[in-house]
Amino acid sequence: MRGEAFDTRGEGGPERPPVTRSGFVGILGRPNVGKSTLLNRVLGQKVVITSPKPQTTRNRVAGVLTRGGVQMVFFDTPGVHGGEKLLNRYMVKEALACVPDVDVALFLVDAVTGRHRDDEVLAEHLGRSGKPVILVVNKADQGRTATEAFLDLVTPVSVHRISALTGEGVDELLEDLAGRMPEGPAYFPEDQLTDRPERFLAEEFIREKLFELTGEEIPYSVAVTVEAWEERPETDLVVIHATIHVERPSQKGIVIGKGGRLIKEVGRRARLDLEALLGARVFLDLHVTVDRNWTKDPRALRRFGYEVRG
Repeated sequence: MRGEAFDTRGEGGPERPPVTRSGFVGILGRPNVGKSTLLNRVLGQKVVITSPKPQTTRNRVAGVLTRGGVQMVFFDTPGVHGGEKLLNRYMVKEALACVPDVDVALFLVDAVTGRHRDDEVLAEHLGRSGKPVILVVNKADQGRTATEAFLDLVTPVSVHRISALTGEGVDELLEDLAGRMPEGPAYFPEDQLTDRPERFLAEEFIREKLFELTGEEIPYSVAVTVEAWEERPETDLVVIHATIHVERPSQKGIVIGKGGRLIKEVGRRARLDLEALLGARVFLDLHVTVDRNWTKDPRALRRFGYEVRG
């Protein structure tokens, strides 16, 4: 949702160069086409998690880029896909819900895997929305699928071939977007990168490591909640206590690992990312608990921040 414009002068500080154009950009596509990688590339910093496994992103996350008098607020969204679990339904609704709020929709497709039925489903929704759509063919450095293979899906206002991984073509895409932003002041402070609190980012970084270190159904059966967060500025330390929720006792054993090795590695990797994000030392305490079939339970989904309506 659009909020009130932010006063760029600051409290008692010098006036910053004014933002004269600002708007919202949706990054949409099926799972694993590189939406989160693109947002991190645009921001020049890791804000959202990534994984080679599909359906990593579950929540819509805003990333804010302010430069040259233009502020663009990008929405990274879950991949649009089929799936009958309540969690899957939530993810698709979360993605499509951003479309009415954006000024431009980026429709990401994959030059490696080519055209897919899920691309067609999303294209139909974007076509009905009436929003300007930019077709972005990602992984152009790796794949050979021609741009023409996707052109009949939508009527784009422009087309770009990029590599979100290497940055190829991204600057040209940003220049195109900047010129399409409406006149208006900033919505966020110029030094703010995301709309999400640090607790949310911590939960996501932990979940990312579970995607990296476990296989089969485990990544899709875990949720993470931060139970306690204590900052100790006198020792430059942040103490975080978090719980990993799984659906079955057998999954708990897998996540903990033999002798606790796997959960220790999850904690080690997540701690490194959190220290880079927070600019402080981090003590990360992880516990695992069983919440049976939580991905199918509306109350559990709400408790973990996944609100399913309808």
